[in-house]
Amino acid sequence: MRISSIIIAIIVCAGIAGFIFRNDLNASLNNPNNVTDEIVKTTPEINDENAQNLKAVSVLVQRSNEQEVTNGILLRGQTEAFKSVQVKAETSGSVISQPIRKGTFVKNGELLCELEVGTKSDVLAEAKEALALSIDELDASIHQYELRVQAAERQRSLLKRGVGTEAAVEAAELSASSAETQSLSKRQAVANVEARINRATTDLSNTKIIAPFDGLLESDTAEYGDFMQTGAPCGTLLALNPIKLIGYATETQVSKIEVGTTAGARLISGNNVSGTVSFISRSADPTTRTFLVETTVSNDGYEIREGSTADIYISLAGVKGHLLPQSSLTLNSAGKLGVRVAINNKAKFIPIKIIRDAEEGIWVTGLPNSAEVIVVGQEYVTDNSNIKVSYKVSE
Repeated sequence: MRISSIIIAIIVCAGIAGFIFRNDLNASLNNPNNVTDEIVKTTPEINDENAQNLKAVSVLVQRSNEQEVTNGILLRGQTEAFKSVQVKAETSGSVISQPIRKGTFVKNGELLCELEVGTKSDVLAEAKEALALSIDELDASIHQYELRVQAAERQRSLLKRGVGTEAAVEAAELSASSAETQSLSKRQAVANVEARINRATTDLSNTKIIAPFDGLLESDTAEYGDFMQTGAPCGTLLALNPIKLIGYATETQVSKIEVGTTAGARLISGNNVSGTVSFISRSADPTTRTFLVETTVSNDGYEIREGSTADIYISLAGVKGHLLPQSSLTLNSAGKLGVRVAINNKAKFIPIKIIRDAEEGIWVTGLPNSAEVIVVGQEYVTDNSNIKVSYKVSE
C-alpha cells in the first residue's frame, strides 16, 4: 500500500517536469537570437563641473567712457545776516522821535532815534566860553614868560660887561622859570577845556542815533517818550545783502576747501543761489570737532531770510570717472568693492573707488578710459568665466 503511493507520486512529478521542459524548448525555438534587455553604454562619462565651465553665461554689458566729474562737498547749514547790530544809545535822554517799524529798509546815516538835547547844548556853550578864557590866559602867560626871559638875558649881558651882579641874574632866571611853569599850566588848562568841548560835542551829537549801514530793521525803534539810559537799545538792524551761508566741515573736508572757491546752495524754499567761500575757521568747534565755513552770496531782492536751512555745495577740483548704475557694483571673494567687465568674452573683476553719488547713478574711478561693464549677471560669473555678451541700449 505504501509502495504504490510512492510510485504514483514519482510519476506525477515526472509529468510536471516534462511539461515545463517542453514549454522552455518551444520558447527557445521562437527566439533564436536570444537578445537580452541589458543596454550597453557606448558614450563616455562627462564631468559635471567641466561641463558647467564650458557653458557661457549670458550677461548684459554697458559701454562706459571716462568723463569729467563735477566733484564737491555738501554741507548742511543755514543763512546768516552779513552784519547784525543792536544799535544802542551812547548818551541818556528822552526819545523825541517817532518809532520806525520793523521790516523797514533804512539807509546808512538815516536817523533811527532822536533824544532830547536838554542841558547838553548849555554844557557845550559853557565849555566854549571857558576855552576862550583859557586861551586868553594862556596868551597872557606866554607873553609874561617871554618878557621875563628877555629880562634874564639883559641881566646876563650886564654881568658880562661888569655892571651887573650874579644875584640879579639868578633872580631874573628864577622869574622866567616861574613864568614858564605858569605857561605850561595854562596850556594844560586849555587842553582840559578842549577835551570838555569834545565830550560835550559828542554827547550832543549822540542825541541822534543813526543807522551804521544799509539794512532792514528787525525790531521797532524806541517809542516816543521813552527815557533811554546809555547802552539802552534803539533797534536791531540786519545787513542782508550780501548774505552769508554758514556750514560746518569735518577735518577731512576742510583740508580740500579754499577761500574764493565757487559754492552754491539750495534753500529750503527750493531756490538755488551761488557765491564764493569767504571764510574758513582755523579753530575747530570743541564739541563737534568741525570747522566753520562761510559763503557769501548776493541777496539783491532781500528774498533770502536769515536762519533759513540750506544745503551748501562747495565745488572741488574736477576728476575723471565713469557713471554707472549702482546695481553694477559687486564684491570679490576678498570683499573688495568693484565691478566686473567683459574682455574677449571673459569676465574680469576690477576694484573701484566711489567719487560721489548722483541722481543718474554713481561716479567711480579705477577703470580704464573705456570699459565694458557687466550691469546684469555679474553675480553669476567669476574671473575668466565664459560669458555671452549682450549690450545695453543707450537711453
